[in-house]
Amino acid sequence: MSEYKVLFLDIDGTIITPDDSIEQSTIKAIRQIKEKGMEVFLATGRPLHEIRELAQELDVNSLIGYNGAFAIYQGKDLFQEPMNKNSVEQFIDIAKKNQHEFVLYTKDQNIFSDLKADCVKEFIEKFHLHKNHPLSSSIDLEILGISLINLKPKDTELYKFDTQIHLSQVNVEGMFHCYDVIRDRVNKGVGVHYVLKHLRLEKENAIAFGDGMNDREMLTNVGEGFAMGNGHPDLFQYAKHKTTAVGDSGIYNGLKKLGIVD
Repeated sequence: MSEYKVLFLDIDGTIITPDDSIEQSTIKAIRQIKEKGMEVFLATGRPLHEIRELAQELDVNSLIGYNGAFAIYQGKDLFQEPMNKNSVEQFIDIAKKNQHEFVLYTKDQNIFSDLKADCVKEFIEKFHLHKNHPLSSSIDLEILGISLINLKPKDTELYKFDTQIHLSQVNVEGMFHCYDVIRDRVNKGVGVHYVLKHLRLEKENAIAFGDGMNDREMLTNVGEGFAMGNGHPDLFQYAKHKTTAVGDSGIYNGLKKLGIVD
């Protein structure tokens, strides 16, 4: 019996290629992993209400979304950690003052600063978002995550008002001006840790693949962490392994290296 019991997979740049497709080798690898009785989780910065079709296509029922703020195991809610409302208000205020766009993710919808802005339209199209709504002055919802849009690298300094929060550049071609808001105590790594505890598994029983800096904590909280060949240059130091790129059978080749797919 394999010592590996659970596999965590990022989506954009890890499962999904730059041309928005999924390689057959990736589908084959996930199918073989499931046939071996391993649990498979999609672990993404995306809102969970926007990845249902992808999850169905891959026959995966366990998900970690919003960069670790919400998890589902076998179709049932596992945990949910909304953001501090004062922090959310500060992000909105700074973005408005600096002509940045943003999206606030709730459990059911994506709330955008300006649905008519070109950069927002490009963001929506790139990530295939459908449940989009404009920001309302009366908003009082539980926010699970935030993505900032149309930032220059130096603009990240504007958002350093909380030492427990940092920005992570989106590692998707054409979207490098976008940044995910990552909480130190709520991120993919914390989500993975919670899942392992729930499943009564050890770190050594887990494998993870990612390509962006929002995957850093996830890769260091599993026994076998793989950075994709197309990964952010700063990510490789946090991964135990480097595999090939998303468009070059990265997931399949990594799992084959471990001897658990053929």
